[in-house]
Amino acid sequence: MQNTSSSQIDKIDDKQFHQLASHLLQSIELSLENADERLDLDLDIARQGGNVINIVFRDRSVVVINTQPPLHEIWVACKAGGFHYRWAGTVHQPRWLDTKTGNELLADLSRFVSDQAGQAVQITLLD
Repeated sequence: MQNTSSSQIDKIDDKQFHQLASHLLQSIELSLENADERLDLDLDIARQGGNVINIVFRDRSVVVINTQPPLHEIWVACKAGGFHYRWAGTVHQPRWLDTKTGNELLADLSRFVSDQAGQAVQITLLD
């Protein structure tokens, strides 16, 4: 597990969580749309209720990303399993880390999507 001292983590309130999570989901959507266009992945990317993204792949497998506002977490469900990512960054350097492994959300999500798409996909945060 990665070592992150509490002095390197900005405490966030509910409003900040919603802003950060919204920016994260928008970044994920745009990264996937760009990858789909560039690589012809045949993805179906759909937003539900504003806080859930469903990604359906050519083989009909799915990745679901959703926010959990009461816990200030982002949850991911995919072929590899279910994962919970908790805020562990600063407003200027956002980071979401898996509560069990300490892995970073966007790195894990890039790997999950790449595995299910059968091609390398990089998901990054918008500036």
